[in-house]
Amino acid sequence: MKKCFIAIAVVGALPAMANAQSSVTLYGVVDAGIVYTNNVKTPGGGASHWAMLSGNESGARWGVLGTEDLGGGNKAVFRLENGFNVNDGTLAQQGREFGRQAYVGVANNRYGTLTAGRQYAAIQDFVQSMDLASPLTSFATHPFDNDGLVNSFRIDNSVKYVTPAMSGFQAEAMYGFSNSTAFAANRAFSVGAGYTKGPLTLGAGYVRADTPTTSIAGGGAITSAPVAGARMDQWGLAGSYALGPVTIGLLYTGALYTNSPTAIAAPGGSVRFQNFEGSVRYQITPALDVAMGETYTGVRQAGVSGHYFETSAGVDYFLSKRTDVYLNGFYERASHNLNANITFSGGLASGQTQVVAVAGIRHKF
Repeated sequence: MKKCFIAIAVVGALPAMANAQSSVTLYGVVDAGIVYTNNVKTPGGGASHWAMLSGNESGARWGVLGTEDLGGGNKAVFRLENGFNVNDGTLAQQGREFGRQAYVGVANNRYGTLTAGRQYAAIQDFVQSMDLASPLTSFATHPFDNDGLVNSFRIDNSVKYVTPAMSGFQAEAMYGFSNSTAFAANRAFSVGAGYTKGPLTLGAGYVRADTPTTSIAGGGAITSAPVAGARMDQWGLAGSYALGPVTIGLLYTGALYTNSPTAIAAPGGSVRFQNFEGSVRYQITPALDVAMGETYTGVRQAGVSGHYFETSAGVDYFLSKRTDVYLNGFYERASHNLNANITFSGGLASGQTQVVAVAGIRHKF
């Protein structure tokens, strides 16, 4: 997704480094809307749910991005990115000050970039942009965000290396430390690659985490795993092709949560997800975009299987280059042994179907 940056400071270097230059950029997104969810499960049956929610098209954020020329083709880089909730002003990402990203490192146009801190995994870097949830809203994500494409987690204590782009190809590798005497407890690693040439974009990524947690108090590399488990594996492949104003996308992702205590298709046992998605986006005019897609998610746990079908559609109208309004709708139908549950909406459905509609406004600076 494009980010609109406005440089707020360009600082002259120290006299001893007369040829070096530094820049610091402040940027952000403010996004809020009204969400309607039907058939939310209550003790008395299904009920409608209305709410104001933050970050429907884009997670609300503000950040600082900086570089310093070190000479010889090298530069220092850093990013501090805060996530927040517009509707109540609280911090997002489990209350972290810079919960979206926080890293520092060095970059070289010839040799690549090495950074350390709280960062995204390869599946998010190379596959996420082709997920339907990127041009639409987080509600278009796959059930429980099982593949992490809507950023349920980042990797803490991580060191990441990204190659320079070479003839449209780029790759990365990452390792996240557990930061404990139990070296293998809650550690993570990730690898991935992408290729872009003209209208064609391809991406692939994989992430593995040993004993990730769902609580920030647990510490380690991942503290907000989408589903609990002794081990988390996620993988994905995606591609898109632009035909003038129309972009067609195909995506496959999977996830395995080993020895999960969470009952999804059955009580306990490892949970496996497979997601298949097709989408189309049409830029009708420079100010008007529409997008729609269909996702099939299969889930298997303790020998029991089920599935979800989700249809998503949306329209986005730009009032200016930095401000747009949007309207999106979603319909999900689950198999007979599952309850529908459109992720991040009003809650688990009381039956097999659920509908969500969201309207809002987004401003970038």
